[in-house]
Amino acid sequence: MKTLAQFIQKRRDEIGLSPKGLAIQCNLPINLIEDIEAGKELFLPVTVRQNLAKVLKCDPKEIKALEKDFSSYTISQEIIDSLKELILNGAGGLKCPKCGANLICKIEKMYDLEDNLMLHPKAHCSKCSFQIHS
Repeated sequence: MKTLAQFIQKRRDEIGLSPKGLAIQCNLPINLIEDIEAGKELFLPVTVRQNLAKVLKCDPKEIKALEKDFSSYTISQEIIDSLKELILNGAGGLKCPKCGANLICKIEKMYDLEDNLMLHPKAHCSKCSFQIHS
């Protein structure tokens, strides 16, 4: 099976565009095209997919079929609990267990009915749909 990166490179080469030329015609940043072709971007926003499909003369569904679908991945409660503990302990540089992208973390401060401070770790992935809610 072809990867998204291979598909984009092949189609771009077939129509005779450089990565910069593709970026210009799609009105996208060159670094995004480079990241897609390097296999760093695995899931594309709809508008990016549509722009690429238009310039590469293909159906957006062809591109979508090659993207990584993170929605079917399940993460064990043990991993989630471990991440929550790391967030509460101030660990930085945490990565998403689904796709490996950076996690954006915060600690929400709340008070219970007896006015005791409660700390709730929260996180969401910078790329896919992974989230931690307490």
